[in-house]
Amino acid sequence: MAKVVTLGEIMLRLSPEANRRFVQAEKFEVIYGGGEANVAVSAANYGHEAYFVTKLPKHEIGQSAVNALRKYGVKTDYIARGGDRVGIYYAETGASMRPSKVIYDRANSAIAEADATDFDFDAIMKGASWFHWSGITPAISDKAAELTKLACEAAKRNGVTVSVDLNFRKKLWTSEKAQSIMKPLMKYVDVCIGNEEDAELCLGFKPDADVEGGNTDAKGYEGIFKGMMQEFGFKYVVSTLRESLSATHNGWKAMIYNGKEFYVSKRYDIMPIIDRVGGGDSFSGGLIHGLLTKGNQGDALEFAVAASALKHTINGDFNLVSVEEVENLAGGSANGRIQR
Repeated sequence: MAKVVTLGEIMLRLSPEANRRFVQAEKFEVIYGGGEANVAVSAANYGHEAYFVTKLPKHEIGQSAVNALRKYGVKTDYIARGGDRVGIYYAETGASMRPSKVIYDRANSAIAEADATDFDFDAIMKGASWFHWSGITPAISDKAAELTKLACEAAKRNGVTVSVDLNFRKKLWTSEKAQSIMKPLMKYVDVCIGNEEDAELCLGFKPDADVEGGNTDAKGYEGIFKGMMQEFGFKYVVSTLRESLSATHNGWKAMIYNGKEFYVSKRYDIMPIIDRVGGGDSFSGGLIHGLLTKGNQGDALEFAVAASALKHTINGDFNLVSVEEVENLAGGSANGRIQR
């Protein structure tokens, strides 16, 4: 299988038990996760040689984060150690018409303050087939944005395919700042993944589609995909299409464009959602596996959508599913019958 590298921040997630609100909580469940770490776990689960690159403190909480990755087979050889803190986020799980809520406490984390001298990106990218990052990483700090650029440059020098999940986070930066950083980074990207909001806020492209109203017809995306590909030279443009019917009931599908044809996946009706945090990351992880192993973009996309549909049924950030489970769902087995 392939060597897959991801770069970003792994955080300590603290969540109230069940569907309690923050103000009701008397104890929090400890979960580790974060965009690119979640993608690395997916890649490892699918049998790839998955490496996660970050910086974590030398103390026990930093080690706990490292251990959480190792537990699922992610390689931690390139994780720098140092700095003072692991970023924290609090996640309250919504239900029905009450949305989930996230509160960040991640300022001055070890990776936000990491320097270029902490990493040898040419050594990291040597022999790799794929490098994945998300818009969250350059949003963390100006230093992290510079690290992202250096990693992308090393990936290109070493002939590595680069994917980005645009992942705009309004709590981390403005659309103006995002575009000033993200647009120049797009020249390194082969596979661009995002939803309609990400494309508008990070790159300035707006599709002709009313996603909130449930109008996710692919026609509204064709023009924007072609425009993005012309401006940035992507090999693939990919978008997830989420219909938020409620916090625990979503419609879920995706589309992909390779410069010649558009392909729209089948739609999944996900209800009840157990935990939608990491849903987009599980899609990215599935797409990476699909594009590395499938014969065409349609099969790759169907794998990604099935993988992410399954993630919504799993508590925590990580998508803990096997290739076989994803293939079964992509092949039409969605009845949830007991496997004996």
